[in-house]
Amino acid sequence: MTRVGFADYPVPMAELRLEELSASTIVAVNTLGLKPGQEQFLAPVSYGVAATVVNPQTTWQRVVLDGDEVVGFVSANFDPEAHEPHFRSVLWRINVDADDQGRGVGRYAVEQLIEEARRRGMDHVDVIYEAGEGGPEAFFTRVGFTPSGETEYGEVIAEVRI
Repeated sequence: MTRVGFADYPVPMAELRLEELSASTIVAVNTLGLKPGQEQFLAPVSYGVAATVVNPQTTWQRVVLDGDEVVGFVSANFDPEAHEPHFRSVLWRINVDADDQGRGVGRYAVEQLIEEARRRGMDHVDVIYEAGEGGPEAFFTRVGFTPSGETEYGEVIAEVRI
């Protein structure tokens, strides 16, 4: 299905839904497209998926579906015992297919992640990202994240309070 012109016609949120990452959706997640320049800000999807194997009790991974089509992926970790405070409730990764960016898919994924954090008794969600032109900072700011610190590697730590 070709998605020409969808940026001009946002999909109502009722049509989007989350589903657990599964064997039937992982191939689609691995083939989500990026806009030029975005790849420098994103590790391969397989890195995020590997977290499920390492921390199956704390990892939360979902695909965003529009009908039967995978249009996004969100991965988080909820571990109140994590040594670093910014790893206790953290958005690890969010991907929205290039053709579906600008339609509210990413906002929907973040809203659902915040609801999951609330259900788990968390009072905030952090995100860690690399700043730079064309990077994710503008998106994270639009969906409510505020810079709160920096990692030892110079990455931005931002949070949204619940």
